[in-house]
Amino acid sequence: MATRTIADIDVSGKRVLMRVDFNVPLAGGKVDDDTRIKAALPSIRKVLEAGGRLILMSHLGRPKSEYDADASLKPAAGRLSELLGKPVQVGPKEVVGPEAEKLADGLEPGGVLLLENVRFDPGETMPDQARKAPDGKLTDEQQATHDRLVAGLAKLGDAYVNDAFGTCHRKHASMYGVAKAVRDKGGPAVAGFLVEKEIRYLHDALAEPKRPFVAVLGGAKVSDKIKLISSLLSKVDRILIGGAMAYTLLKARGAGVGASRVEDDQVESMKSILDEAGEKIILPCDHVVSGELDVKARTVGELRTTDDESIPQGLMGVDIGPKTVEQFAEVVGSAGTVVWNGPMGVFEIEPCAQGTKALAEAVAKATDGGAVSVIGGGDSASAVKQLGLSDRMTHVSTGGGASLTYLEGKPMPPIEVLDEE
Repeated sequence: MATRTIADIDVSGKRVLMRVDFNVPLAGGKVDDDTRIKAALPSIRKVLEAGGRLILMSHLGRPKSEYDADASLKPAAGRLSELLGKPVQVGPKEVVGPEAEKLADGLEPGGVLLLENVRFDPGETMPDQARKAPDGKLTDEQQATHDRLVAGLAKLGDAYVNDAFGTCHRKHASMYGVAKAVRDKGGPAVAGFLVEKEIRYLHDALAEPKRPFVAVLGGAKVSDKIKLISSLLSKVDRILIGGAMAYTLLKARGAGVGASRVEDDQVESMKSILDEAGEKIILPCDHVVSGELDVKARTVGELRTTDDESIPQGLMGVDIGPKTVEQFAEVVGSAGTVVWNGPMGVFEIEPCAQGTKALAEAVAKATDGGAVSVIGGGDSASAVKQLGLSDRMTHVSTGGGASLTYLEGKPMPPIEVLDEE
């Protein structure tokens, strides 16, 4: 990786602005899962042990107003304080301004300040508006809102560290604008240890994979992963596809899909991909099906298994079948590298999660045998964690959308703006 990291800079006495991903689930006003907070600890401790003055930035959820108590980062600050064994100050409701500046300037070496949810300020997500605009540009008023936040945040620090991989596919103010602003005033802008680790594993999985290289893709929408499939075709030896996205591909191949979820507007493009892929793409050869499914209520009707890849009229696929599990496990078992993104069925409903669980076990077993396994965040990461298999995987990504973007080969501005070695 050509990007400089936190290990390459001297932070003693300096105010270090670090973007972290504390977008954690809350329950009863407390952090319900501190995985993401713990993932940032190596970078946080590096700054504190070196005598830096640490100012942390993060988002939490999608707050609907400029201050939403339910989206406050105070619970995250409390949990971080417990993990560090020292106080963690929380910034004011206004993310930037005189009060935040006073707290940042008053930090002693080894002190920690966590600013409030950066999404309380409309400038944070303003770049999303540019993507939606016909000309790809912000209005003068929108640009001013964005620039005000960038300037306010950059004023708080002498150095910038990006340790929020889960948001590295978004050109938000705290992810890109602030890094550029700190660099423009002569300060370093580098990657934290988590971002360094994520890029290293994802890069190595694509650049120099141990063969055979197997990609496993699942999830609901094939449209979300068309570019990923196309990108992987030239790199992998096999692509195993399950989940609802498989039904669109099966329909493109002429198989009956019953009442299964299908993206009809993607069928023609899937025909082209299947023609290009030849035998590289392996689709389910049988399915677990039902006549009733309510994902929100987490209920499913009576389950049965099909004899082959076709699904009868009136029934919908909810998981891969036992023959498919056996076939996928065999391919994974012979792999040198496995990249997995997306569940094999309606993972939220226990009876429909068996295929995903079986695949997780197969990937863990392959890793035990020497394969390199990279789990691409999201539901796949949740599955291996729930099964207690995270420690048996080579790398479990903290960012679903970001890992997809990286695997697709798309630009990642928040990484590209950082200092190069």
